[in-house]
Amino acid sequence: MKNLKRQWKFIVVLIAGAVGLISQFALHSKSLFSIRNLQFPVHAIIIDIIGILMAISLLLEIFHDWKTGRYGVDILAVIAVVSTILIGDVWAEWMILVMMTGGETLEDYATGQANKELRALLDKTPRIANKLVDGKITEVKVDDLQVGDTVLIKPGQQVPVDGQIVKGTSSFDQSSLTGESVPVTKNPGDELMSGSVNGDVAVEMKVTKAAKDSEYQSIVALVKSSQAQPAKFVKMADRYAIPFTVISLIIGGVAWAVSGDATRFAEVMVVASPCPLLIAAPVALVSGMSSMSAHHIIVKSGPTLEKLARAKTFAFDKTGTLTENQLIVDQVVTDDKSFDQKELQSLAASVEQQSSHVIASSLVKATDKDLIHPVTNLKETTAQGVEGDVDGKHVKVGKLSFVAPGHEKLNVTSTAVYVSVDGKFAGYITLKDKMRPESPKTIERLRRQGAEDIMMLTGDHKQVAEKVAKEAGITDVRSELLPSQKIQAIKDVPKHLRPVVITGDGVNDAPSLTAADVGIAMGAKGATAASESADAVIMVNDISKVNDAVAISKHTMKVANIDVLTAIGVVIIIELIAFTGVIPAFWGAILQEVVDMITISLGLLAKTKPSDKQFGLEEK
Repeated sequence: MKNLKRQWKFIVVLIAGAVGLISQFALHSKSLFSIRNLQFPVHAIIIDIIGILMAISLLLEIFHDWKTGRYGVDILAVIAVVSTILIGDVWAEWMILVMMTGGETLEDYATGQANKELRALLDKTPRIANKLVDGKITEVKVDDLQVGDTVLIKPGQQVPVDGQIVKGTSSFDQSSLTGESVPVTKNPGDELMSGSVNGDVAVEMKVTKAAKDSEYQSIVALVKSSQAQPAKFVKMADRYAIPFTVISLIIGGVAWAVSGDATRFAEVMVVASPCPLLIAAPVALVSGMSSMSAHHIIVKSGPTLEKLARAKTFAFDKTGTLTENQLIVDQVVTDDKSFDQKELQSLAASVEQQSSHVIASSLVKATDKDLIHPVTNLKETTAQGVEGDVDGKHVKVGKLSFVAPGHEKLNVTSTAVYVSVDGKFAGYITLKDKMRPESPKTIERLRRQGAEDIMMLTGDHKQVAEKVAKEAGITDVRSELLPSQKIQAIKDVPKHLRPVVITGDGVNDAPSLTAADVGIAMGAKGATAASESADAVIMVNDISKVNDAVAISKHTMKVANIDVLTAIGVVIIIELIAFTGVIPAFWGAILQEVVDMITISLGLLAKTKPSDKQFGLEEK
């Protein structure tokens, strides 16, 4: 609506100009009245009325800004309009109005171009689904699908909601969700993410999540929130407002005093119009947000870019962030010579194969399928372990007190499961978090980008945390922390090491993400509480995107600041030329439009990929 209002202002100004031209040059309209030798023909009255209304509208916005403690450069535009009205330069006044409303329209257009990736994501949202009822296809709205419904997904169609294949095998393009360039083959029983695109074979899917909870819709919700940009984001140039306004008024005042002609003041004020200054930052910052989206990073607000560009401290959660939240077998230690490591792992995995516990599933996944044998008389004791018969042996797997109650305590610092066979302790298997392959490189690149402190905040045991931290290249390790202690660790970061950026993935990370200057969520698996609390969300399962986010932010802020300072410099130079009286107000307004175009072009450079190696972006 706001953009539409701006466009209508621009259209009204153009229509007024067209009517004025016809009235003055075609109809040769006479002056209706005069005030102090100023003539007021029809075209002058029309343009003056519009100019006064525009000035009043802008003044109301200025007063509102002052109430909130923000001082912008819009006052110069009001002065320019009023000055041209007072000296009776109607067409210069009209050009200023064109410049003001046209600049806003150009800004909207440039923002739209910069925001293409975000809009493309929204435009592709699935809206219709083919629901199967008694074998017949019924088209329904995606929002009306219920968990348990069966949906037919035809070749080339998007998966409407998250679900599980019940019939058919096909390949699915998940690139918009996970960044995987190669389609993934899905079979009956496999999970499907909404937003992925079916290949050549129709499949039937059972709905497992409603639309509002599904993967693609979660991303869309985050994108929509990223478009709600606070005023500080749009008004980045306001930090230069007071000095720029003062300089412009001094130049205009001196020009008036030296020449003794108020027209000279008006000529300076026309070229001092702040449109280029106001356009520069928003176009650059929205371009940066668009670039983030293209790299699968959703940034929710403009200030996040500024903070990321200046960040000095980075904190990471361990499980699911630096690691893959997937345990792998570290050591297999036997205590009985009658079992070798391979057989011990085979017996343990065979008993654990039906358990849903993360340690059990990790052990089974890490064991060769040929080594997993049928189990009978299976029994699970809650929070203790499981037992059953495998190849004629009674095997117990779980805590040491469960498998061998009388055994002396072992000094095992890693996550472990203990095994007994036929009532005799047989050994234990340790598991460790699987480090993300990109984690060490990510830490190294962050330091190269200027990170002064990198720490790991985790609730895990000290020995486990230090082992992971050493592998990742982190020396500042805080372990065995409760969520409240993570928040305190962030608050305790001294001022000279701020802003603080924290990256996490779980529900327990949500409070920490809120407490940090910038919270980044690993949201590849959907919108968790972490994603909702974060300032930015990485939509692929790749922690190196933290580096990309910092690199793009630095590049964007560099472009934005160069753009703003260039706009100021060019405008002041034109003001000094107008000081001499060689630029009539009308042509000064036209020059401002040229500066607007230059400013927009510079701002769009923020969409380009950072090329300087110090930013740390690796070639993809």
